[in-house]
This record gives sequence, structure tokens and C-alpha cells, in this order.
Amino acid sequence: MQTTPEHDERMAKMTFASVYPHYVSKVERKGRTKEELHAVIFWLTGFDDQALQRLIDEKATFQDFFDQSNLNANAHLITGVICGYRIEEISNPLTQKVRYLDKLVDELAKGRKMEKILRA
Repeated sequence: MQTTPEHDERMAKMTFASVYPHYVSKVERKGRTKEELHAVIFWLTGFDDQALQRLIDEKATFQDFFDQSNLNANAHLITGVICGYRIEEISNPLTQKVRYLDKLVDELAKGRKMEKILRA
């Protein structure tokens, strides 16, 4: 299943700050912590707490968010289906990165061990 150009554009323009509270509530509802969420985000992007907060405050789009990131070399190991899309088959690089993050948050919320989530 491939994404449409409209879908890819919508993903690029969406702000990280608008989605972040949903990530936090999703993982906390399932008994995980904001710190664990940050560990997952930091692993994928290379951001620290300050950089993450700056991007939230700036209301950075996902395009800006991932342009400023240093994607983990093992990100390609994130596979599977999220939101109806097989991650490894997504052709748009930005949309694929957003879905990487969604998949990691989903795995965290489902109680997967951190070593597995971080592809250690």
C-alpha cells in the first residue's frame, strides 16, 4: 500500500507539537512513562531534552523535525504495519520516518521491552 502525494504533504506540514501530547497520553495510559517515550524519540532522532523542547516550542513541522534529526543507523530495522501502511514499503522518506516514530510509540505502549524497541 503506497501513500498518496496528498497524504505525504499532510504529514510534512503536520506539527510535531500537535502530535506529541497524543504520544505522551498513549504511552502513559498503557503504564509507560514520558521518560521512556523520550528515550525512544532520542534513539530515533538523536535529539536531547533541550532540542525536543525547542522543536515543540517552535511548533516545528514533521519536515523540519526530521530535517534537524540525525536518524539512527538502525532505523531501517523498524518494520511492520502501522496505520494501515507497511513501513518498509513506504516510498516517501519523510512519511516513512514519521511512521517509524509512530511504530516505536506503538511498541512502547504495547509493553514491548525497551531493548527490542531500540533494536539493541
